[in-house]
Amino acid sequence: MKAALLIIDAQALITVPELYRFDEFESNTVKLIETARESGTEVIYIRHEDTGGNGLVKGTPGFEIYEAFAPREGERIFDKRVNSAFRDTGLTGYLRERQTDTLIIAGLQTDYCIDASVKCGFEHHFGIIVPGYANTTFDNPYMTAEQTYRFYNGWMWPRRYAQCMPVGEVCGLMKKEAL
Repeated sequence: MKAALLIIDAQALITVPELYRFDEFESNTVKLIETARESGTEVIYIRHEDTGGNGLVKGTPGFEIYEAFAPREGERIFDKRVNSAFRDTGLTGYLRERQTDTLIIAGLQTDYCIDASVKCGFEHHFGIIVPGYANTTFDNPYMTAEQTYRFYNGWMWPRRYAQCMPVGEVCGLMKKEAL
């Protein structure tokens, strides 16, 4: 098994304390990144550029990766314009070239780009692992952020598209397997 950690859309403009369980999300994501680097698991960043007026515009400070998760020199960044990290980004080809077969997915937002990337990654035949409380979102008109998180992480993804497991278990896998 060869894995990569995808940090999706954790950009400065939208990685804010108003997110559901922000402190836990932040600490878990930092732990995943640190463990990946220590174990030799590649860390790959995905940024969303939105021309729809939400402020995620290339060249602005809010577009860049949130400071606590900042990429190191040499770590890959792929930019996208739709919810899926795979569409028209070159990510799939890059992962295939590196013989990556498993993706650990963390970031924003549970009900948008995380969901799309989990399902698209599954469709591209990658094993998908979603660490607990390493994705988050905001309330929407239909569900609270907590309901949204629980719906996807507790019901939609498990046994269908991904393995959802506690961060400690995912970090243990990275250390054990040197993914």
